Amino acid sequence: MNLFVELLLLPIAPVRFVVKLGEIIQDQAEQQTKSPVAIRRQLEEIDAALEAGRISEEEHDEAVTLVLRRATGR
Repeated sequence: MNLFVELLLLPIAPVRFVVKLGEIIQDQAEQQTKSPVAIRRQLEEIDAALEAGRISEEEHDEAVTLVLRRATGR
């Protein structure tokens, strides 16, 4: 029975592969943006940009807020 089902689904195998690949890419992207190491690195880069004078206090606050919102999913 399982072989029969697999034969019926064979024509859509490329589509199933692309969907699975998309899920894997999405999971990896979420892990990279929500990992504590990545969040800390982004916040350190924002702080460094403020100290170097490349961004204003307001831009700093907005960037920090954006990073924290992405990290918490809000």
